[in-house]
Amino acid sequence: MSISENIKHITNQLPTSVTLIAVSKTKPNDMLLEAYNAGQRDFGENYVQELVNKYEQLPKDINWHFIGHLQSNKVKYITPFVHLIHGVDSFSLLKEINKYAQKNKRVIDCLLQIYIAQEETKFGFDFKEASQILNSNEFKDLKNISIKGFMAMASNTNNTEQIKKEFASLKTFSLNYPDFKILSFGMSSDYKLAIQEGSTMIRLGSSIFGERNYNK
Repeated sequence: MSISENIKHITNQLPTSVTLIAVSKTKPNDMLLEAYNAGQRDFGENYVQELVNKYEQLPKDINWHFIGHLQSNKVKYITPFVHLIHGVDSFSLLKEINKYAQKNKRVIDCLLQIYIAQEETKFGFDFKEASQILNSNEFKDLKNISIKGFMAMASNTNNTEQIKKEFASLKTFSLNYPDFKILSFGMSSDYKLAIQEGSTMIRLGSSIFGERNYNK
């Protein structure tokens, strides 16, 4: 199927409560435009320079999501325009985003990345660390960020029961914060399970664009 057919096929299956993020890292602009022309407006990028380049070259009504591991020294490049930063995994990064959001006279929406996987390779807070930050006075002083919810990645495994359990743990934790409406979990391999377990935002790359070019 073509990119536009893939998007229509996926969106027709999605509940209205779920937002589709098209993960477009390493993909050329013409592929993004095909998705855009099919009605897709939310795109996710992992690399700051690639995101900046695409923002400059593509339609301005795109909602750009930064979904990769964001380094503090790169924050300033995306704060003028980014729609949502998914992977906030340290308090120092929150402070840096707040600083540059203030300079740009913006309030930037963010998600705290929660570590739910049974792997050593994933970034994020555990539940206790996230609670401590959200309840701290220092966090409440950050006026130019708005936490909208949580992001997570499940273990890279074929064990669907383990994946469901990991997703469910985040959903359960999120019930402590009823004002947070976004749960960003679920990728091409597991998004149907993610939706069953309460995800409101799925990040799909290969399901839309085909396999990624990691050599770029």
